[in-house]
Amino acid sequence: MDYFLSDEQKMIVDIARKIAQEKIVPVRKELDEKEEFPHEIIKEIARADLFALFVPEEYGGLGGRIFDVCLAVEELSKGCLGVATSYAASGLGFLPIIISGSEEQKKKYLSDLASGKKLAAFGLTEPDAGSDASAIRTSAVLDGDEYVLNGTKQWISNGGEADIYTIFAMTDKTKGARGASTFIVEKGTPGFSFGKKEEKLGIRASVTRELIFENCRIPRENLISREGMGFIIAMRTLDKARPAVGAQAVGVAQAALDESIKFAKTRHQFGVSISSFQSIQHMLADMATQIEAARALVYAAAKMIDSGAKEISAASSMAKLFASDVAMKVTIDAVQIFGGYGYMREYPVEKMMRDAKITQIYEGTNQIQRNIIASHLLKSA
Repeated sequence: MDYFLSDEQKMIVDIARKIAQEKIVPVRKELDEKEEFPHEIIKEIARADLFALFVPEEYGGLGGRIFDVCLAVEELSKGCLGVATSYAASGLGFLPIIISGSEEQKKKYLSDLASGKKLAAFGLTEPDAGSDASAIRTSAVLDGDEYVLNGTKQWISNGGEADIYTIFAMTDKTKGARGASTFIVEKGTPGFSFGKKEEKLGIRASVTRELIFENCRIPRENLISREGMGFIIAMRTLDKARPAVGAQAVGVAQAALDESIKFAKTRHQFGVSISSFQSIQHMLADMATQIEAARALVYAAAKMIDSGAKEISAASSMAKLFASDVAMKVTIDAVQIFGGYGYMREYPVEKMMRDAKITQIYEGTNQIQRNIIASHLLKSA
């Protein structure tokens, strides 16, 4: 379908697609098997100014439009979802600064993040605080002109690789979610270290690590907004970021469909290509239709956010929910079309299936997305 992209947006797609095809696809199998962070590809993405898409022009970016980010993420995800996650996770990490940071914080950090000179990470999840983000236990206590952080973050994408971390910690545990605050913590700060690197089912080119804070002292001015705003900042960040997860899902699903079509046309059984079997044709038709519906929803949600609309939570959750469910179904169907070959690591669809699963889990499980959508439906009725 034609989404009537501007010339600038077509250029974003072309650049991201070229990186995916020329830099990512040739090494994605190796990156997956070695569980290796794609340093050289990230540098290539930075040189192409794709990190700048997240950032407003006044801070060295290219506009900060979520729709443009989604276009880039979708194309990179066609190459490898792990690489795309490493890219998108940096944007997620510095969105809190864009959304709620002071002018001084934006001027200090966003230029380097927009250029890709530095990467970011988003530090919310903990061992006992996943879907229940209000249950975080990491603490931040004001001591003179410094905050002292103690606690552990879990499953942090870009952990150890990122230079800048937006960390959510409790400044007043008696207030529950209203006692959470957001801080900027730089790599190398004394008392800030990294735990184990996780071994994952998929997105293995994306590094996931623990963050450990032991009497970690940071300047008072590293508080984003004010105390007690952490939960609100986290939710606003995720509302803006979830369409990009939908774009990841659309990208990996499209890649699986493309591989399935090529395989169906070249694989012969009973003397004919399996693409001549109506059962295969119907699977391909359903896959294509579901992907296009997911793409349309993701694009619509992204454009709604860029319009400045205030009520974006439901649309953002719908985009993430629907697209990720489609990605899981499409990649499973792709493996089925490949038959025994699909189960072998020699072919890319088994990796795509493993990668797709995370889109139903991170940045809020799909069960949480349904809760959000239902809540907004009931409130507006």
